[in-house]
Amino acid sequence: SQYSAVDTNPLSVYIMQPIWNKIIKIVPLWIAPNLLTFSGFVMILFNYFLISFYDWDYTASGSSPGLVPTWVWLFSAFTTFCAYALDSIDGKHARRTQSSTPLGELFDHGLDSWATSIFVLSFFSVCSRDNGKTGVSVYTMYIYLSIVLFNFMCSHWEKYNTGVLFLPWGYDISQVVLIAAYLLTSAVGVEVWQKPLLLGYYITDILVILLIGFSLFLSFPQTLYNIHRAHLKKTLKNDSLYEGLLPLVSPLLLFVLLTVWVVLSPSNILAKQPRLFLWMVGVAFSNVICKVIICQMSGTQPELFHWFLFPLALVVYAAISGMLGWTEEAVLAVFTALVTAAHVHYGVCVGRQLSEHLNIYIFSLKKRVQE
Repeated sequence: SQYSAVDTNPLSVYIMQPIWNKIIKIVPLWIAPNLLTFSGFVMILFNYFLISFYDWDYTASGSSPGLVPTWVWLFSAFTTFCAYALDSIDGKHARRTQSSTPLGELFDHGLDSWATSIFVLSFFSVCSRDNGKTGVSVYTMYIYLSIVLFNFMCSHWEKYNTGVLFLPWGYDISQVVLIAAYLLTSAVGVEVWQKPLLLGYYITDILVILLIGFSLFLSFPQTLYNIHRAHLKKTLKNDSLYEGLLPLVSPLLLFVLLTVWVVLSPSNILAKQPRLFLWMVGVAFSNVICKVIICQMSGTQPELFHWFLFPLALVVYAAISGMLGWTEEAVLAVFTALVTAAHVHYGVCVGRQLSEHLNIYIFSLKKRVQE
């Protein structure tokens, strides 16, 4: 299917697009668009591991606010901006080099589905976890991450039904807010997040309220409205309600299983290992959504239950029934490693298959020689 996306966000249309149009001119024509996409993702990943090194358990900013060096926050602002720029120009560059392919679209959205959670997990280091005085509770972190992923899921569920990707307003706004937050932190220190800003509310509270407001009152209604409009115009991709709702089943079950684990964990796993657990949430979500993106692009129906729900259900059952006992953290660590490896393997396999099928290289504009 022909890729079509609509962007109506004034921030994007009037401010960011003109900037990207200038930046794109300096990108050499021999560079493959997927290389731009991938470089941005690697920068986000590298930045995430750098922050994790200084702040594994999300306490660095709260307990002794000098544990993360200032240069790390500056580097975070820089990598976030670069990733944002690369993610915004890869499509333009593909059209400019006449190399737009379904592989590029999948590569872009697939990496975005994973990057979304990594952005959020990096940001949590700025505000630190709750230490009784300041910070955000690990449960708030989990809810925050879930809402952001829910928004991402909505825009792709909408594309599955309408064939058009309406770029969510939240994307550009969130990137600009993230960059500003890192710059602010590097300029005045993490203390800025630990003093009330307005009427006794902290900046973090205000951001959470804005996020929830944006999602529930802007993004989600917009998604439903766009689907409804396509229904009236008779341009919906799926005839039945069952088919239309099918892609939501696995992500929602995933969320239910994870939430059951969070709430009923005997060892309070989220408080013990927030970074591991939230990373696993992000990877699992990305894998489930990638399947939806592929089905949407190929015009096929997603299966009702994503394979990943079965091992997850077993692990969750073993954990909440007390079977795992003191090994719960170790099991989470092994499970997270396996899920991450499976997701990377899946990405590599799909990339290879598509590059062979379309007779192109992933990271080069040279044409493959037909065997």
